[in-house]
Amino acid sequence: MDKDVAQNFAHEWIAAWNSHDLENILSHYADEIEYVSPLVVERFSDATGTNTTKERLGEYVAKGLAANPELRFELIQILLGVRGFVLYYKNARDGHSAEYFELNDSQKVTNVIATYS
Repeated sequence: MDKDVAQNFAHEWIAAWNSHDLENILSHYADEIEYVSPLVVERFSDATGTNTTKERLGEYVAKGLAANPELRFELIQILLGVRGFVLYYKNARDGHSAEYFELNDSQKVTNVIATYS
């Protein structure tokens, strides 16, 4: 994983979430995605915790924005891996999150595994 790609993505992704602009947030994701998160379980009562379409991801993000009108993320650290990277950040619940991202050749997210404190 290229450090500059990860850094650029991280800053753009955090800014998109902080803007609360749904289309801007979703612009970072590929149409075909695997998004795994405990919040998928919470918001959709889906025991797999997995979103597999951008449309469903949009519903997930919209619910999150509606539930957190003061949502603001603060980037703490970027951790590089071989095929992807982790963004470690302060989340909207005043806790911490770590999300592992893999990108396609167009720099769109294809895989996410999200964890929360």
